Amino acid sequence: MDEKTTGLKDFLESRMPRYMEILEEMVGINSCTANPEGVDALGMFTAGVFGELGFEVEFVPSENRGCGRHLVLTRKGGGGKKIGLVSHLDTVFPGEEEKRNGFAWRVEGDRAYGPGTNDIKGGTVMMLALLEAVRRVDEDLYLDTTWVLLLDASEETESADFGRLCVGRLGGAAACLVFEGGEMIDGAWALVTARKGRAEFKMTAEGRGAHSGVSLGDGANAILQLSDAVRTVSGFTDFDRGLTFNIGTVSGGTVTNRVPHRAEARGEMRAFDPDVFEEGLSMLRSMDGYSSVKSRDGGYACRVRMEITRTSGSWPRNSLTDGLFEAWERASALLGMSAVAVERGGLSDGNHTWNSVPTIDGLGPLGDNCHCSEREPDGSKDQEYSVISSFVPKTVLNAFAVMDILGRG
Repeated sequence: MDEKTTGLKDFLESRMPRYMEILEEMVGINSCTANPEGVDALGMFTAGVFGELGFEVEFVPSENRGCGRHLVLTRKGGGGKKIGLVSHLDTVFPGEEEKRNGFAWRVEGDRAYGPGTNDIKGGTVMMLALLEAVRRVDEDLYLDTTWVLLLDASEETESADFGRLCVGRLGGAAACLVFEGGEMIDGAWALVTARKGRAEFKMTAEGRGAHSGVSLGDGANAILQLSDAVRTVSGFTDFDRGLTFNIGTVSGGTVTNRVPHRAEARGEMRAFDPDVFEEGLSMLRSMDGYSSVKSRDGGYACRVRMEITRTSGSWPRNSLTDGLFEAWERASALLGMSAVAVERGGLSDGNHTWNSVPTIDGLGPLGDNCHCSEREPDGSKDQEYSVISSFVPKTVLNAFAVMDILGRG
């Protein structure tokens, strides 16, 4: 390890107590998506942290009703290069859930537990560490670069308007770097180079009500019809092609002595490949009007109505993202590390930016149990955490990769 790398590692290690203090402060602010006051409070705190580095602050209202404001932080450089860093402010945990499960900041060994430690407040802290690392190694490069930090107020409920905000602010940027939690695979740092697209849908089965004791045969059971439709849609899953369908909620009927006249199911479809994603949408649309359950005399046939309620397109492997990944490969080789490209099934804001700005993801710290607030003494359940010892080496890797992108690696 050369002197420059050793010096940067020592510098970041000296900053770790401050980084953990900031993360603790962030975790202490409940920023559930449905708590706009908390999201905005976290935004204000975050703006103050980065304001110390000379970033200009802008709050942009979310188009999602009842959500907080997106945060945009900009530090204009003297040169022509621009880099975007993306995180989000919101988490999935209501305050009542945090209290009920005793889910708050705590450090146990090498793990920092708490809401958002991995998804994604730890990633926001690593954005700060990255900026300080680049400035430490090459202050002229840091000052010449325009840095645009974008933090989504409503990522956990999907935020297409934030995607448009990113694309608008990152025009001409060399890269969009997304700081969702990282992972290691067989000792290699894993960088996310593709994500599945997602479509949400609702199926409603209309039947005919009847007295279940007196005239069962006159009815047409909407729950039976929906059950058949659910099995049919679930059968569209093709793991070999990365195409999956999941039914998440089912409801129907009113009382047990009535043939149910209505039932509803909600679900989602996901796929990596855009063409496969479109095929999946066609499969869903084919279910509109589906009918397989009738009254006993055949006089009334149930019908299924299919509605595709929301779509977020796929982020497939592409040459621009692969080009960014090569910078991490070169940096890891320089540092005696290794890097591997992975594809994830979950969405991120990168789904909205990849086809406009070169995008790479998974740049946050190591951790696990995202979206989990429960724990059991036997370890069968554990709460979300980030790995403290991953902050420094991952930041060193990110810094050298970013300097490579900017032409000064």
